[in-house]
Amino acid sequence: MRLRSKKRTAEEKQKIIENISISDQAEISTSLRENDEIIRKMLGNSDDFISRKILLNKQQPIQVQLYYIDALVDKDTLQNDLLGCILNLPSKVDPSWKTEKDLYDFLQNETINTSDLTKIENLKELFSNLLSGDTIILIEGYSKAFATNTRGGQDRGVPEVTTQKIIRGPKEGFTERIGTNIGLVRRRIKDPNLWVKKYCIGEKTQTEVSIAYINGIVNDDIVKEVDQRLSRIEIDSILESGYIEQLIQDAKYSPFPTINNTERPDTIAAGLLEGRIAIFVDGSPFTLLVPALFTDFLQSSEDYYQRSDIGTLLRLLRTFAFFLAMMTPAGYIALTMFHQEMVPTTLLVGLAAQREGIPFPAFIEALIMEITFELLREAGVRLPSSVGSAISIVGALVLGQAAVEAGIVSSAMVIVVSLTAIASFVFPSYNLAITVRILRFGFMALAASFGFFGIFIGLILLVFHLVSLRSFGIPYTTPLAPFIAVDQKDVFVQSVLWKERTRPRLISQKNITRSKLNLPEAQKKKR
Repeated sequence: MRLRSKKRTAEEKQKIIENISISDQAEISTSLRENDEIIRKMLGNSDDFISRKILLNKQQPIQVQLYYIDALVDKDTLQNDLLGCILNLPSKVDPSWKTEKDLYDFLQNETINTSDLTKIENLKELFSNLLSGDTIILIEGYSKAFATNTRGGQDRGVPEVTTQKIIRGPKEGFTERIGTNIGLVRRRIKDPNLWVKKYCIGEKTQTEVSIAYINGIVNDDIVKEVDQRLSRIEIDSILESGYIEQLIQDAKYSPFPTINNTERPDTIAAGLLEGRIAIFVDGSPFTLLVPALFTDFLQSSEDYYQRSDIGTLLRLLRTFAFFLAMMTPAGYIALTMFHQEMVPTTLLVGLAAQREGIPFPAFIEALIMEITFELLREAGVRLPSSVGSAISIVGALVLGQAAVEAGIVSSAMVIVVSLTAIASFVFPSYNLAITVRILRFGFMALAASFGFFGIFIGLILLVFHLVSLRSFGIPYTTPLAPFIAVDQKDVFVQSVLWKERTRPRLISQKNITRSKLNLPEAQKKKR
Protein backbone atom coordinates (compact mmCIF):
# COMPACT_ATOMS: atom_id res chain seq x y z
CA MET A 1 0.00 0.00 0.00
CA ARG A 2 2.96 2.36 0.50
CA LEU A 3 3.46 4.78 -2.33
CA ARG A 4 6.49 6.85 -3.20
CA SER A 5 7.72 8.64 -0.06
CA LYS A 6 6.94 12.36 0.19
CA LYS A 7 8.35 13.09 3.62
CA ARG A 8 9.66 16.59 4.14
CA THR A 9 12.43 18.19 6.11
CA ALA A 10 11.69 20.66 8.93
CA GLU A 11 12.60 23.58 6.64
CA GLU A 12 10.18 22.37 3.96
CA LYS A 13 7.33 22.01 6.48
CA GLN A 14 7.95 25.50 7.84
CA LYS A 15 7.95 26.90 4.31
CA ILE A 16 4.62 25.24 3.60
CA ILE A 17 3.15 26.72 6.77
CA GLU A 18 4.29 30.21 5.78
CA ASN A 19 3.18 30.02 2.15
CA ILE A 20 0.02 27.90 2.25
CA SER A 21 -2.20 30.99 1.92
CA ILE A 22 -0.73 31.81 -1.50
CA SER A 23 0.50 28.44 -2.80
CA ASP A 24 -1.73 26.18 -4.85
CA GLN A 25 0.83 23.41 -5.21
CA ALA A 26 1.64 22.44 -1.60
CA GLU A 27 1.39 18.65 -1.74
CA ILE A 28 -0.09 16.30 0.82
CA SER A 29 2.47 14.04 2.44
CA THR A 30 2.14 10.27 2.58
CA SER A 31 2.97 10.49 6.29
CA LEU A 32 -0.01 11.04 8.59
CA ARG A 33 2.26 12.46 11.27
CA GLU A 34 3.65 15.16 8.95
CA ASN A 35 0.18 16.08 7.66
CA ASP A 36 -1.17 16.26 11.20
CA GLU A 37 1.66 18.56 12.29
CA ILE A 38 1.14 20.94 9.37
CA ILE A 39 -2.65 21.07 9.79
CA ARG A 40 -2.45 21.73 13.52
CA LYS A 41 0.16 24.46 13.11
CA MET A 42 -1.83 26.15 10.37
CA LEU A 43 -4.96 26.18 12.53
CA GLY A 44 -3.05 27.26 15.62
CA ASN A 45 -4.24 24.18 17.56
CA SER A 46 -7.69 25.78 17.66
CA ASP A 47 -9.93 24.13 20.21
CA ASP A 48 -12.85 23.70 17.79
CA PHE A 49 -10.63 21.63 15.49
CA ILE A 50 -11.29 17.89 16.03
CA SER A 51 -9.27 14.90 14.81
CA ARG A 52 -9.95 11.18 15.18
CA LYS A 53 -7.64 8.24 14.40
CA ILE A 54 -9.11 4.96 13.16
CA LEU A 55 -7.47 1.63 12.29
CA LEU A 56 -8.83 -0.41 9.36
CA ASN A 57 -8.24 -4.11 8.79
CA LYS A 58 -6.92 -5.31 12.17
CA GLN A 59 -4.88 -8.11 10.58
CA GLN A 60 -2.83 -5.62 8.58
CA PRO A 61 -3.71 -2.25 10.13
CA ILE A 62 -4.25 0.77 7.91
CA GLN A 63 -4.25 4.10 9.74
CA VAL A 64 -6.99 6.61 8.87
CA GLN A 65 -7.24 10.15 10.27
CA LEU A 66 -10.46 12.22 10.25
CA TYR A 67 -10.46 16.02 10.63
CA TYR A 68 -13.39 18.42 11.02
CA ILE A 69 -14.38 21.74 12.61
CA ASP A 70 -16.81 21.03 15.41
CA ALA A 71 -19.09 24.05 14.84
CA LEU A 72 -19.38 23.56 11.07
CA VAL A 73 -20.45 19.92 10.73
CA ASP A 74 -23.81 18.22 11.04
CA LYS A 75 -23.39 15.87 13.98
CA ASP A 76 -26.02 13.35 12.79
CA THR A 77 -24.43 13.02 9.36
CA LEU A 78 -20.99 12.70 10.91
CA GLN A 79 -21.97 10.01 13.40
CA ASN A 80 -24.39 7.92 11.35
CA ASP A 81 -23.29 8.23 7.73
CA LEU A 82 -19.53 8.56 8.16
CA LEU A 83 -18.17 7.32 11.49
CA GLY A 84 -20.71 4.55 11.75
CA CYS A 85 -19.79 3.20 8.32
CA ILE A 86 -16.04 3.46 8.80
CA LEU A 87 -16.06 1.83 12.25
CA ASN A 88 -18.11 -1.06 10.90
CA LEU A 89 -15.98 -1.71 7.82
CA PRO A 90 -15.67 -5.35 6.77
CA SER A 91 -12.25 -6.90 6.65
CA LYS A 92 -12.12 -6.77 2.87
CA VAL A 93 -9.94 -3.67 2.85
CA ASP A 94 -7.07 -4.77 0.69
CA PRO A 95 -3.68 -3.52 1.91
CA SER A 96 -2.18 -4.29 -1.52
CA TRP A 97 -4.02 -1.42 -3.24
CA LYS A 98 -1.51 0.73 -5.05
CA THR A 99 -3.48 3.75 -6.27
CA GLU A 100 -5.77 6.33 -4.76
CA LYS A 101 -8.44 5.31 -7.28
CA ASP A 102 -8.71 1.85 -5.68
CA LEU A 103 -9.44 3.34 -2.28
CA TYR A 104 -11.65 6.12 -3.68
CA ASP A 105 -13.86 3.60 -5.49
CA PHE A 106 -14.11 1.49 -2.35
CA LEU A 107 -15.06 4.42 -0.14
CA GLN A 108 -17.50 5.82 -2.70
CA ASN A 109 -19.30 2.62 -3.61
CA GLU A 110 -19.17 0.42 -0.52
CA THR A 111 -18.38 2.52 2.55
CA ILE A 112 -19.45 6.16 2.74
CA ASN A 113 -23.18 6.86 2.72
CA THR A 114 -22.79 10.62 2.41
CA SER A 115 -22.92 12.31 -0.96
CA ASP A 116 -20.19 14.38 -2.63
CA LEU A 117 -17.07 12.42 -1.74
CA THR A 118 -14.30 14.34 -3.47
CA LYS A 119 -10.59 13.78 -3.90
CA ILE A 120 -8.24 16.51 -2.64
CA GLU A 121 -5.00 17.13 -4.50
CA ASN A 122 -3.16 19.65 -2.29
CA LEU A 123 -3.16 21.32 1.11
CA LYS A 124 -4.93 24.47 -0.06
CA GLU A 125 -7.93 22.41 -1.20
CA LEU A 126 -7.78 20.53 2.09
CA PHE A 127 -8.11 23.70 4.18
CA SER A 128 -10.81 25.11 1.90
CA ASN A 129 -12.99 22.00 2.35
CA LEU A 130 -12.19 21.67 6.05
CA LEU A 131 -13.22 25.26 6.81
CA SER A 132 -16.40 24.86 4.78
CA GLY A 133 -17.70 22.10 7.03
CA ASP A 134 -16.46 18.99 5.21
CA THR A 135 -14.79 16.11 7.02
CA ILE A 136 -11.30 15.33 5.71
CA ILE A 137 -10.12 11.71 5.43
CA LEU A 138 -6.35 11.10 5.35
CA ILE A 139 -4.84 7.61 5.00
CA GLU A 140 -1.32 6.53 5.84
CA GLY A 141 0.68 5.98 2.66
CA TYR A 142 -1.58 7.96 0.33
CA SER A 143 -0.61 11.33 -1.08
CA LYS A 144 -4.21 12.38 -1.65
CA ALA A 145 -6.98 13.14 0.82
CA PHE A 146 -10.74 12.76 0.62
CA ALA A 147 -13.48 15.19 1.65
CA THR A 148 -17.00 14.08 2.46
CA ASN A 149 -19.90 16.47 2.77
CA THR A 150 -20.88 16.77 6.43
CA ARG A 151 -21.75 20.47 6.33
CA GLY A 152 -24.35 21.46 8.86
CA GLY A 153 -24.52 23.41 12.08
CA GLN A 154 -26.98 26.21 12.67
CA ASP A 155 -28.33 27.28 9.29
CA ARG A 156 -31.93 27.64 10.43
CA GLY A 157 -33.06 28.80 13.82
CA VAL A 158 -30.43 31.53 14.09
CA PRO A 159 -32.39 34.53 15.40
CA GLU A 160 -32.70 37.92 13.78
CA VAL A 161 -30.74 40.77 15.29
CA THR A 162 -32.84 42.67 17.83
CA THR A 163 -30.65 45.51 19.11
CA GLN A 164 -28.66 46.58 16.02
CA LYS A 165 -31.18 46.47 13.21
CA ILE A 166 -30.21 47.51 9.70
CA ILE A 167 -32.11 47.86 6.44
CA ARG A 168 -29.56 46.30 4.10
CA GLY A 169 -27.31 43.45 5.16
CA PRO A 170 -27.42 40.08 6.93
CA LYS A 171 -30.27 39.65 9.40
CA GLU A 172 -28.90 36.72 11.40
CA GLY A 173 -27.50 37.26 14.87
CA PHE A 174 -25.57 35.38 17.52
CA THR A 175 -27.22 32.92 19.86
CA GLU A 176 -26.44 31.74 23.39
CA ARG A 177 -24.37 28.80 22.05
CA ILE A 178 -20.71 29.64 21.73
CA GLY A 179 -20.07 26.92 19.15
CA THR A 180 -22.81 28.28 16.91
CA ASN A 181 -21.45 31.82 17.23
CA ILE A 182 -17.92 30.78 16.25
CA GLY A 183 -19.38 28.81 13.36
CA LEU A 184 -21.27 31.87 12.08
CA VAL A 185 -17.98 33.77 11.95
CA ARG A 186 -16.08 30.88 10.35
CA ARG A 187 -18.67 30.75 7.56
CA ARG A 188 -17.69 34.29 6.65
CA ILE A 189 -13.92 33.93 7.06
CA LYS A 190 -12.76 30.65 5.51
CA ASP A 191 -9.13 31.15 6.37
CA PRO A 192 -6.99 28.64 8.28
CA ASN A 193 -5.31 31.59 9.98
CA LEU A 194 -8.51 32.28 11.93
CA TRP A 195 -7.35 30.87 15.26
CA VAL A 196 -9.51 30.16 18.29
CA LYS A 197 -8.29 29.79 21.87
CA LYS A 198 -10.53 28.56 24.67
CA TYR A 199 -10.61 29.50 28.36
CA CYS A 200 -12.67 28.19 31.25
CA ILE A 201 -13.54 31.04 33.62
CA GLY A 202 -15.64 30.94 36.77
CA GLU A 203 -14.99 28.65 39.71
CA LYS A 204 -18.65 27.66 40.00
CA THR A 205 -20.03 28.18 36.51
CA GLN A 206 -16.97 26.98 34.53
CA THR A 207 -18.05 29.22 31.66
CA GLU A 208 -16.42 28.62 28.30
CA VAL A 209 -14.82 31.77 26.89
CA SER A 210 -13.02 31.81 23.54
CA ILE A 211 -11.00 34.43 21.73
CA ALA A 212 -10.68 34.49 17.94
CA TYR A 213 -8.24 36.39 15.76
CA ILE A 214 -6.59 36.15 12.35
CA ASN A 215 -2.94 35.22 12.65
CA GLY A 216 -0.76 37.34 10.39
CA ILE A 217 -3.06 40.36 10.67
CA VAL A 218 -3.58 40.79 14.41
CA ASN A 219 -1.07 42.64 16.57
CA ASP A 220 0.64 39.96 18.69
CA ASP A 221 1.04 42.36 21.61
CA ILE A 222 -2.74 42.83 21.80
CA VAL A 223 -3.22 39.06 21.75
CA LYS A 224 -0.83 38.70 24.69
CA GLU A 225 -2.59 41.49 26.59
CA VAL A 226 -6.02 39.91 26.10
CA ASP A 227 -4.64 36.52 27.12
CA GLN A 228 -3.10 37.97 30.30
CA ARG A 229 -6.26 39.82 31.32
CA LEU A 230 -8.46 36.77 30.83
CA SER A 231 -6.00 34.48 32.60
CA ARG A 232 -5.93 36.78 35.65
CA ILE A 233 -9.69 36.61 36.21
CA GLU A 234 -10.58 34.83 39.44
CA ILE A 235 -14.33 34.87 40.07
CA ASP A 236 -16.98 32.33 40.99
CA SER A 237 -19.34 32.99 38.05
CA ILE A 238 -19.48 34.39 34.52
CA LEU A 239 -23.11 34.59 33.43
CA GLU A 240 -22.87 37.03 30.52
CA SER A 241 -20.27 38.77 28.37
CA GLY A 242 -20.85 41.93 30.41
CA TYR A 243 -18.97 40.26 33.28
CA ILE A 244 -15.90 39.82 31.05
CA GLU A 245 -16.24 43.36 29.72
CA GLN A 246 -16.16 44.87 33.20
CA LEU A 247 -13.27 42.71 34.35
CA ILE A 248 -10.88 43.39 31.45
CA GLN A 249 -11.76 46.93 30.31
CA ASP A 250 -9.16 49.69 30.59
CA ALA A 251 -10.92 52.72 32.12
CA LYS A 252 -13.19 51.15 34.72
CA TYR A 253 -14.61 54.49 35.91
CA SER A 254 -15.02 56.19 32.55
CA PRO A 255 -18.52 56.59 31.11
CA PHE A 256 -17.15 55.82 27.64
CA PRO A 257 -17.05 52.14 26.60
CA THR A 258 -13.58 50.88 25.72
CA ILE A 259 -14.84 47.46 24.58
CA ASN A 260 -17.34 47.09 21.77
CA ASN A 261 -20.11 44.48 21.91
CA THR A 262 -22.38 43.28 19.14
CA GLU A 263 -24.73 40.45 18.25
CA ARG A 264 -23.95 40.73 14.53
CA PRO A 265 -21.58 38.10 13.01
CA ASP A 266 -20.76 40.39 10.07
CA THR A 267 -19.55 43.11 12.45
CA ILE A 268 -17.25 40.62 14.21
CA ALA A 269 -15.94 39.32 10.87
CA ALA A 270 -15.17 42.87 9.71
CA GLY A 271 -13.37 43.58 12.99
CA LEU A 272 -11.25 40.45 12.73
CA LEU A 273 -10.21 41.41 9.21
CA GLU A 274 -8.99 44.75 10.59
CA GLY A 275 -6.78 43.02 13.15
CA ARG A 276 -9.09 43.05 16.16
CA ILE A 277 -9.85 40.23 18.59
CA ALA A 278 -13.30 38.76 19.24
CA ILE A 279 -14.23 37.39 22.67
CA PHE A 280 -17.05 34.83 22.72
CA VAL A 281 -18.80 33.92 25.98
CA ASP A 282 -20.99 30.84 26.24
CA GLY A 283 -24.52 31.75 27.24
CA SER A 284 -24.43 35.26 25.78
CA PRO A 285 -25.54 36.40 22.30
CA PHE A 286 -23.29 39.47 22.61
CA THR A 287 -19.70 39.07 21.45
CA LEU A 288 -16.98 41.49 22.55
CA LEU A 289 -14.57 43.13 20.09
CA VAL A 290 -11.25 44.70 21.13
CA PRO A 291 -9.62 47.13 20.80
CA ALA A 292 -12.52 49.57 20.46
CA LEU A 293 -12.13 53.17 19.32
CA PHE A 294 -14.44 56.14 19.86
CA THR A 295 -15.28 56.39 16.15
CA ASP A 296 -16.37 52.72 16.06
CA PHE A 297 -19.46 53.55 18.12
CA LEU A 298 -20.63 56.07 15.52
CA GLN A 299 -20.36 53.55 12.67
CA SER A 300 -22.69 50.79 11.54
CA SER A 301 -21.99 47.69 9.46
CA GLU A 302 -24.65 48.92 7.04
CA ASP A 303 -22.40 51.84 6.07
CA TYR A 304 -20.23 49.46 4.06
CA TYR A 305 -23.20 47.84 2.29
CA GLN A 306 -24.30 51.19 0.85
CA ARG A 307 -22.56 53.55 -1.57
CA SER A 308 -19.90 55.76 -0.04
CA ASP A 309 -21.98 58.95 -0.36
CA ILE A 310 -24.85 57.38 1.59
CA GLY A 311 -22.47 56.04 4.24
CA THR A 312 -20.84 59.47 4.60
CA LEU A 313 -24.21 61.17 5.06
CA LEU A 314 -25.25 58.68 7.76
CA ARG A 315 -21.99 59.08 9.66
CA LEU A 316 -22.17 62.86 9.60
CA LEU A 317 -25.78 62.62 10.78
CA ARG A 318 -24.76 60.42 13.73
CA THR A 319 -21.92 62.78 14.65
CA PHE A 320 -24.34 65.73 14.62
CA ALA A 321 -26.83 63.68 16.70
CA PHE A 322 -24.09 62.98 19.28
CA PHE A 323 -23.61 66.67 20.03
CA LEU A 324 -27.33 67.39 19.68
CA ALA A 325 -28.30 64.74 22.24
CA MET A 326 -25.61 65.86 24.67
CA MET A 327 -25.81 69.68 24.32
CA THR A 328 -29.41 70.64 23.45
CA PRO A 329 -30.82 70.90 27.01
CA ALA A 330 -27.62 72.58 28.23
CA GLY A 331 -27.72 75.09 25.39
CA TYR A 332 -31.36 75.94 26.08
CA ILE A 333 -30.60 76.47 29.79
CA ALA A 334 -27.61 78.70 29.01
CA LEU A 335 -29.59 80.83 26.55
CA THR A 336 -32.61 81.37 28.79
CA MET A 337 -30.67 81.95 32.02
CA PHE A 338 -27.49 83.81 30.99
CA HIS A 339 -27.32 84.76 27.32
CA GLN A 340 -30.71 86.14 26.33
CA GLU A 341 -28.98 88.69 24.07
CA MET A 342 -28.01 85.83 21.72
CA VAL A 343 -31.66 84.94 21.05
CA PRO A 344 -33.53 86.81 18.27
CA THR A 345 -35.99 89.30 19.73
CA THR A 346 -39.10 87.69 18.28
CA LEU A 347 -38.12 84.26 19.59
CA LEU A 348 -37.12 85.71 22.94
CA VAL A 349 -40.54 87.35 23.36
CA GLY A 350 -42.22 84.02 22.58
CA LEU A 351 -40.06 82.13 25.07
CA ALA A 352 -40.70 84.75 27.75
CA ALA A 353 -44.44 84.46 27.18
CA GLN A 354 -44.29 80.67 27.49
CA ARG A 355 -42.26 80.83 30.68
CA GLU A 356 -44.60 83.32 32.30
CA GLY A 357 -46.10 81.57 35.30
CA ILE A 358 -43.55 78.68 35.32
CA PRO A 359 -42.49 78.37 38.98
CA PHE A 360 -39.08 76.72 38.31
CA PRO A 361 -35.88 77.97 36.72
CA ALA A 362 -34.93 76.44 33.36
CA PHE A 363 -32.49 73.99 34.95
CA ILE A 364 -35.09 72.47 37.30
CA GLU A 365 -37.61 72.47 34.47
CA ALA A 366 -35.20 70.54 32.20
CA LEU A 367 -34.26 68.20 35.03
CA ILE A 368 -37.92 67.30 35.66
CA MET A 369 -38.56 66.57 31.98
CA GLU A 370 -35.33 64.60 31.48
CA ILE A 371 -35.94 62.40 34.54
CA THR A 372 -39.55 61.84 33.46
CA PHE A 373 -38.44 60.79 30.01
CA GLU A 374 -35.81 58.43 31.41
CA LEU A 375 -38.50 56.80 33.56
CA LEU A 376 -40.75 56.36 30.53
CA ARG A 377 -37.89 54.92 28.49
CA GLU A 378 -37.02 52.35 31.17
CA ALA A 379 -40.68 51.44 31.58
CA GLY A 380 -40.97 50.84 27.84
CA VAL A 381 -37.92 48.59 27.87
CA ARG A 382 -39.01 46.46 30.85
CA LEU A 383 -42.64 46.01 29.82
CA PRO A 384 -43.66 43.32 27.29
CA SER A 385 -42.98 44.44 23.72
CA SER A 386 -46.67 44.45 22.84
CA VAL A 387 -47.47 47.19 25.37
CA GLY A 388 -44.08 48.78 26.03
CA SER A 389 -44.01 51.04 22.97
CA ALA A 390 -47.64 52.07 23.49
CA ILE A 391 -47.00 53.01 27.13
CA SER A 392 -43.95 55.09 26.18
CA ILE A 393 -45.71 57.04 23.42
CA VAL A 394 -48.97 57.58 25.31
CA GLY A 395 -47.12 58.44 28.54
CA ALA A 396 -44.91 61.00 26.81
CA LEU A 397 -47.84 62.66 25.04
CA VAL A 398 -50.17 62.69 28.04
CA LEU A 399 -47.59 63.76 30.60
CA GLY A 400 -46.04 66.37 28.31
CA GLN A 401 -49.37 67.95 27.45
CA ALA A 402 -50.59 67.79 31.04
CA ALA A 403 -47.35 69.34 32.35
CA VAL A 404 -47.65 72.25 29.92
CA GLU A 405 -51.31 72.86 30.77
CA ALA A 406 -50.55 72.68 34.49
CA GLY A 407 -47.86 75.33 34.13
CA ILE A 408 -45.04 73.07 35.37
CA VAL A 409 -42.97 73.23 32.17
CA SER A 410 -43.05 75.32 29.02
CA SER A 411 -43.85 74.10 25.51
CA ALA A 412 -40.32 74.96 24.37
CA MET A 413 -38.85 72.65 27.02
CA VAL A 414 -41.02 69.77 25.80
CA ILE A 415 -39.70 70.36 22.27
CA VAL A 416 -36.08 70.46 23.51
CA VAL A 417 -36.40 67.23 25.49
CA SER A 418 -38.20 65.47 22.61
CA LEU A 419 -35.50 66.52 20.14
CA THR A 420 -32.83 65.28 22.55
CA ALA A 421 -34.58 61.92 22.91
CA ILE A 422 -34.90 61.44 19.15
CA ALA A 423 -31.21 62.25 18.63
CA SER A 424 -30.18 59.73 21.30
CA PHE A 425 -31.90 56.93 19.34
CA VAL A 426 -29.74 57.51 16.26
CA PHE A 427 -26.61 55.82 17.63
CA PRO A 428 -25.94 52.24 16.43
CA SER A 429 -24.32 51.45 19.81
CA TYR A 430 -26.51 51.29 22.91
CA ASN A 431 -23.43 51.82 25.08
CA LEU A 432 -22.71 55.21 23.53
CA ALA A 433 -26.36 56.23 23.99
CA ILE A 434 -26.09 55.52 27.72
CA THR A 435 -22.87 57.57 27.88
CA VAL A 436 -24.60 60.53 26.26
CA ARG A 437 -27.48 60.24 28.74
CA ILE A 438 -25.02 60.46 31.64
CA LEU A 439 -23.01 63.36 30.22
CA ARG A 440 -26.16 65.31 29.41
CA PHE A 441 -26.92 65.90 33.10
CA GLY A 442 -23.35 67.10 33.74
CA PHE A 443 -23.52 69.66 30.93
CA MET A 444 -26.93 70.81 32.18
CA ALA A 445 -25.43 71.52 35.62
CA LEU A 446 -22.46 73.39 34.08
CA ALA A 447 -24.79 75.46 31.89
CA ALA A 448 -26.99 76.34 34.88
CA SER A 449 -23.90 77.46 36.82
CA PHE A 450 -21.76 79.30 34.25
CA GLY A 451 -23.75 79.45 31.00
CA PHE A 452 -21.86 78.83 27.77
CA PHE A 453 -18.58 79.26 29.63
CA GLY A 454 -19.46 76.18 31.67
CA ILE A 455 -20.34 74.25 28.51
CA PHE A 456 -16.98 75.14 26.94
CA ILE A 457 -15.15 74.09 30.11
CA GLY A 458 -17.03 70.79 30.02
CA LEU A 459 -16.11 70.23 26.36
CA ILE A 460 -12.43 70.87 27.08
CA LEU A 461 -12.47 68.42 30.00
CA LEU A 462 -14.31 65.89 27.82
CA VAL A 463 -11.64 66.12 25.11
CA PHE A 464 -8.86 65.77 27.70
CA HIS A 465 -10.57 62.67 29.08
CA LEU A 466 -11.05 61.09 25.63
CA VAL A 467 -7.44 61.54 24.55
CA SER A 468 -6.25 60.02 27.83
CA LEU A 469 -8.18 56.79 27.29
CA ARG A 470 -6.70 53.63 25.79
CA SER A 471 -8.22 50.38 24.66
CA PHE A 472 -5.72 47.52 25.05
CA GLY A 473 -2.84 49.86 24.39
CA ILE A 474 -4.41 51.68 21.43
CA PRO A 475 -5.29 55.41 21.88
CA TYR A 476 -9.07 55.69 22.15
CA THR A 477 -9.34 58.65 19.76
CA THR A 478 -7.29 57.04 16.97
CA PRO A 479 -7.01 58.11 14.13
CA LEU A 480 -8.05 61.64 15.19
CA ALA A 481 -5.52 61.91 18.02
CA PRO A 482 -2.90 60.80 17.21
CA PHE A 483 -3.78 62.09 13.76
CA ILE A 484 -3.23 59.49 11.03
CA ALA A 485 -3.95 61.04 7.64
CA VAL A 486 -4.20 57.77 5.70
CA ASP A 487 -6.92 56.45 8.06
CA GLN A 488 -9.16 59.53 7.76
CA LYS A 489 -10.85 57.88 4.78
CA ASP A 490 -12.94 55.76 7.14
CA VAL A 491 -13.79 58.10 10.03
CA PHE A 492 -16.48 60.66 9.25
CA VAL A 493 -16.21 60.62 5.46
CA GLN A 494 -16.41 57.11 4.04
CA SER A 495 -14.14 56.54 1.07
CA VAL A 496 -15.24 54.49 -1.94
CA LEU A 497 -14.61 50.80 -1.38
CA TRP A 498 -11.95 50.34 -4.04
CA LYS A 499 -9.80 53.03 -2.38
CA GLU A 500 -9.80 51.39 1.05
CA ARG A 501 -6.71 49.30 0.42
CA THR A 502 -5.14 49.40 3.89
CA ARG A 503 -6.16 48.38 7.39
CA PRO A 504 -6.06 50.76 10.39
CA ARG A 505 -2.38 51.46 11.07
CA LEU A 506 -2.23 51.41 14.88
CA ILE A 507 -4.47 48.33 15.26
CA SER A 508 -2.71 46.16 12.68
CA GLN A 509 1.03 46.78 12.44
CA LYS A 510 1.63 43.97 9.96
CA ASN A 511 -0.05 42.90 6.76
CA ILE A 512 -1.85 46.23 6.46
CA THR A 513 -2.70 45.71 2.79
CA ARG A 514 -6.39 44.94 2.39
CA SER A 515 -6.60 45.07 -1.40
CA LYS A 516 -3.94 45.36 -4.10
CA LEU A 517 -6.32 46.09 -6.96
CA ASN A 518 -7.23 49.64 -7.94
CA LEU A 519 -10.49 48.69 -9.63
CA PRO A 520 -11.17 51.73 -11.84
CA GLU A 521 -7.55 51.86 -13.04
CA ALA A 522 -7.64 48.14 -13.85
CA GLN A 523 -10.82 48.62 -15.86
CA LYS A 524 -9.26 51.47 -17.81
CA LYS A 525 -6.29 49.27 -18.78
CA LYS A 526 -8.61 46.54 -20.05
CA ARG A 527 -10.33 49.03 -22.31
